[in-house]
Amino acid sequence: MSYLEEDYLQLSGIQHFEFCRRQWALIHIEQLWEENYLTVSGDIMHERAHDKNLTEKRKDLIITRGMPIFSRELGISGECDVVEFKRDDKNGIELNGYEGKYNVIPVEYKHGEGIEADRIQLTAQVICLEEMLCCSIEYGYLYYGKTRHREKITITQEYRKRVADDVKEMHAYMERQYTPKVKPKKSCQSCSLKDRCVPKLAKTDSVKKYIKERIEEDDI
Repeated sequence: MSYLEEDYLQLSGIQHFEFCRRQWALIHIEQLWEENYLTVSGDIMHERAHDKNLTEKRKDLIITRGMPIFSRELGISGECDVVEFKRDDKNGIELNGYEGKYNVIPVEYKHGEGIEADRIQLTAQVICLEEMLCCSIEYGYLYYGKTRHREKITITQEYRKRVADDVKEMHAYMERQYTPKVKPKKSCQSCSLKDRCVPKLAKTDSVKKYIKERIEEDDI
């Protein structure tokens, strides 16, 4: 299946979806958003990583920032924080304007410590790059600002399947304009939308509907 560009979902939403399906729907379907310390810190880190004026060439390494990526097969699009092209004349691909061949290595920047959702988002970037550049990518890196450490992530078939399953479910929710219900959990305390999510209201269709009903009651 190949999606039309107007139906593409935000690649960055995969991490929201992995963290909480309801959080993803509130942000991407109901267009709700609130900032907290974690979101602001993450935004600052990504602004620096996405500075497209900082493309570098270091001997056999080319470093690009804020590279737009997409996948017609998955129906997603976004940007890579950093993509490194490491020269490998035996196994790499050709790049326009550069001599030799290069391996493609995405590097995603995160503020906190490693979680599984980070690996799934990185895998989605890999799938996009493979489709765009007609290459095969075996690994990428996650850089964590808290530890200032790079973690090498092997892109497994399990991760690839998880991305495909997540995206399929996301498209289904988006098409139905459906916000799923969730059970409150410990991680809700770190969510910037915890005051607008009201997850205990399991019988309401959406936050917007709940707010509308409360306003109508006040007007009576």
